[in-house]
Amino acid sequence: MTHARTDDTPAPAQAPDHSYDVVVVGAGPVGENVADRARAAGLSAAIVESELVGGECSYWACMPSKALLRPVLAQADARRLPGLERMTAGPLDSRAVLDRRDSFASDWKDDSQVEWVDSTGTDLYRGHGRLAGERLVTVTGADGQVTTLAARHAVALCTGTRAALPDLPGMAGARPWTSREATSAEEVPGRLAVVGGGVVGAEMATAWQGLGARVTLLVRGEGLLSGMEPFAGELVADSLRAAGADVRTGVSVTALARDASGVTLTLDDGSTLQADEVLFATGRRPRTGDLGLDTVGLTPGDWLTVDDTLRVTGSDWLYAVGDCNHRALLTHQGKYQARIAGAAIAARAQGRPLDTGPWGAHSATADHAAVPQVVFTDPEAASVGLTLAQAEAAGHRVRAVDQDLAAVAGAALFRDDYRGRARMVVDLDRDILLGVTFVGPGTAELLQSATIAVAGEIPVGRLWHAVPAYPTISEVWLRLLENYRG
Repeated sequence: MTHARTDDTPAPAQAPDHSYDVVVVGAGPVGENVADRARAAGLSAAIVESELVGGECSYWACMPSKALLRPVLAQADARRLPGLERMTAGPLDSRAVLDRRDSFASDWKDDSQVEWVDSTGTDLYRGHGRLAGERLVTVTGADGQVTTLAARHAVALCTGTRAALPDLPGMAGARPWTSREATSAEEVPGRLAVVGGGVVGAEMATAWQGLGARVTLLVRGEGLLSGMEPFAGELVADSLRAAGADVRTGVSVTALARDASGVTLTLDDGSTLQADEVLFATGRRPRTGDLGLDTVGLTPGDWLTVDDTLRVTGSDWLYAVGDCNHRALLTHQGKYQARIAGAAIAARAQGRPLDTGPWGAHSATADHAAVPQVVFTDPEAASVGLTLAQAEAAGHRVRAVDQDLAAVAGAALFRDDYRGRARMVVDLDRDILLGVTFVGPGTAELLQSATIAVAGEIPVGRLWHAVPAYPTISEVWLRLLENYRG
């Protein structure tokens, strides 16, 4: 059932208003999954949300951003196929794209998500949740009413992150976009400056350039997508430039000013850049500043350190699941953690032994060894596990095997002028894959096969018998294995 908004003072020294086996703070995909797994195991659960049920991913990140990007990528592919070039030469209907984006964000209404939570038998409390001591959570509603919830077994903090903005002169007055504004904007800006070359920066530069904005992408480092293999960022930067974006590396913003004509960015070389809007995609910080962490001996605003069952270090009842623990800031990885945490909470509550060894039912091993990620740029960049540099830094004896994706028949058929590259990183001592990266149009759907190979620690010799269908892009696996065997 859904309770009235109930929110911010410390809990009074009295009996709690309601008690549950598990109390979850944050009703995004991560919190929803923790509560669902607890309920599936027969535990009672409550979930607390101060904004929209469904969280960042549903309304300001994964879903709206991919809805913006899909038409851009489809047009890019179609423009490189004979018979479709003239039909797709004109600009996209930006209004239609934005309307479809709105539908995927449920018009920023959470009715369907609330219905789903209710269907699991989880009680929903709307308001600001804070710890008020061991196993206690207060919920302060919009009307100021405070409700105190007690957790018999566990409190799970699933509060995610917020955009991190640098402290620059003129920042407040410039009214910059963060990822939220970039995915929910109602008009295409004429000139958009994007600061940051990570996933958000690269994807939003792709989306808004494709929708008609004149994008300038400013990257402080040497290239884009620094967490991936270097060739990923190189190919994405080349494609953005070919699409008309101005991509500048090795540059920083030192000040901003907004007036009636737009935003002026001052750069570290003394030059200036004019834009109608500026997006800062410069990292994330945890939403832990006003969670009452100090009431349980933790530091407000910190990332929360957890073990592989997602339990906070030094606690036997507090869990931190998803982005706020800084293990892997990805929705799907947070949902994976939620399934592990929910199972661990239930096992402990029911006195059952835990399987916490590597790849055990109660151990989030994939956070260390097999994190998959897709960057939905043109070309798409998809990776799982370790890069070559990461594997070498970890002390593994490895070999990188590369393949030009354009030489694979399925890729050549996918679109003309195909550009792409694949790499697998082989552990020479164990004959397994530590990491795989694909960069190229249409490669996102290849990633699950790579994830299975890495997470399953499948020997390279056995992969030789996983025959890819002809003519698909998946034949890149055959080419990689041939290159490895010689």
